[in-house]
Amino acid sequence: MSFKSIVSSIFTSLLLLTPTQLFAATCTAQTDAQTISLLELYTSEGCSSCPSADKWLSNLTPNPSLYVALAFHVDYWDYIGWHDRFSKAQFSDRQRKIAALNHTGFVYTPQFVLNGKDFKSGDDHYFHSKIAKQQKLPTRATLSLNTTTDSNGRISLNATAQLTNNQEIKQAEVFLALYENKLETQVKAGENNGRLLKHDYVVRELFGAFPISAENQFIKQFKLDEAWKNKNAGAVLFVQDANNGEVLQSLQLAFCD
Repeated sequence: MSFKSIVSSIFTSLLLLTPTQLFAATCTAQTDAQTISLLELYTSEGCSSCPSADKWLSNLTPNPSLYVALAFHVDYWDYIGWHDRFSKAQFSDRQRKIAALNHTGFVYTPQFVLNGKDFKSGDDHYFHSKIAKQQKLPTRATLSLNTTTDSNGRISLNATAQLTNNQEIKQAEVFLALYENKLETQVKAGENNGRLLKHDYVVRELFGAFPISAENQFIKQFKLDEAWKNKNAGAVLFVQDANNGEVLQSLQLAFCD
């Protein structure tokens, strides 16, 4: 199922509530005084080393008050025999930009990136020690997400971000990712031929970078058709320092059923 065919519109506007929406299911999330880490995985169904990383990510105990996770499927392995249906050149470009900001000069899969920095570990204890340290840092941005699902199953999303110390960050960018869980692919060619691959936190769409405006606020509205499984989807909002790639704050919200 193509995510592009599901997302029928996305634009910047003030959200006007209709009488139907006033009685709709609403979900909200907002950051507090602590910093929430962002863990990114760059992966591919055409990479034989990636399924173990995908599994490790899926097995992490969800704790959105400490960290959020996103899996970006890159497209540069699609030529070796299997086209990853979740891959996008946009995600490969993001990984290359992170590599450039970190002065590594190359990209690879699987790669974990924690708060904008390369993270070479699949060890649970080390990972949790890193995010615990990050959580104690003074928050540098406040984020909020609000989703409203109307009686027809259409979802409206509001997202806001505000820097708490404008003097410290010279150039901040806001990103909004839409992700999906519980995805499966029966691979029929390439390095993973014959394997059933299971994925979570798969990024289907990434919007941004949006600059922080004078009002420090933006609102997004989009619609999903009836085929979308709301219980397996959600949004992640995060703010990043454009100069060094450091993720300042992140926030996750699962769509209401």
